This record gives sequence, structure tokens and C-alpha cells, in this order.
Amino acid sequence: MPAARTGAYGREVKKPLRKKPLQVAGLAASLVAGLLLATTVVGGVRAADTTTTETTTETTTLTETATLTETTVQPTTVLTTETLERTTTRQVILPAATTTSDSGSSGDTEPWVWVLLGILAVALIVLAVLLARRPGSGVPPAERRRRLDGAVASWTAQGWALESQSADSAVLHRPGERMLVSVDPAGQLATRPLAG
Repeated sequence: MPAARTGAYGREVKKPLRKKPLQVAGLAASLVAGLLLATTVVGGVRAADTTTTETTTETTTLTETATLTETTVQPTTVLTTETLERTTTRQVILPAATTTSDSGSSGDTEPWVWVLLGILAVALIVLAVLLARRPGSGVPPAERRRRLDGAVASWTAQGWALESQSADSAVLHRPGERMLVSVDPAGQLATRPLAG
């Protein structure tokens, strides 16, 4: 058996009772989880235009039990048990909650949006002026007549006969069939069969 360590006055000194490391870690984890939960709840409950001062009271109770054994020359042992209880109350005042508002929710429009809208408006006006001032995309009547004459000549070479012709259309026929050949203002030729 190892020799007992003695302190002043010949008393045996025992190591103070230490809490188990797992209990300390559990207590620390519980405190951290409580703080995270509190900040999450407080952060989610903030009102838009209210200022809140929160007071948190923290009470810690620490109970220590120490056993002191005295050994004397006589065969009697005296056990003394002391219980210490200490309560600490601490008041923590948190700073007032600050509120911020998004610029989108207040109805203000960013300046770059107005600049972009101005550029688009000017571009639209310029486009309208350019479209209004451009020369007509139609083909002159003489060119349309030349194209119609070329198409009629091509069809008559294939056995069709000219029945009637105007400035922008002609009616062709052959036994049992009739066809209308026309030219639109853009100079495009179109043919379609006619009834009868």
C-alpha cells in the first residue's frame, strides 16, 4: 500500500474530488446548445420596427462535498463532512435588436434600373423613327409588271394560254384547268388554281 501523503500538521492529504470529464463535456455541450437555440429563437422573432432589450438571468448552483479524514495516535477516526453551496446570479443585458429593411421592400428603385429603362426608351424611339423614315420596301410597278410578264411567258411556253391580264395578275388556261398568276407589292410571284 502506498504511503499516505501528509500536509501541514500531519494530516493526510487526499486529491480533491474531480468531476468526470464526460460530465463536464456534457454540461458544456448543453450550454452551447442552449445559446444556439436562444440566438436562433431571438433572431427569428424580431419585429420589423420594434426595439427590444432582453435580460437574461443566469443562476449557477455549485455543490461541493469534501471528506476529510484525520488519523490520530488513538484508534479512533473522526470523519468531518462539509457541504458548501454557492449561488451566483448574473444579469446579462443584450444590446437592442437592430432592424434593417431591404431596398426592394420599401418601394425604392435602384438608380441603375432607371438608367437601363432610359436607354431602352431611347432605343425604342430611334427604332420607330428609322422604321418610319425608311423607303418603302415594295418593288416599283414597272418591275412588278416585268416579273409578271416573265412568269406568263414561262407558263405559255409550257402549253398554257393567256385569258386575261392586269397590272399585277394574269389568268391562264388550258383544256379543263384555269390558273391565276399574281405579283405582290414586294415583287413575289404566286400561282393558284381557279375553279371551272
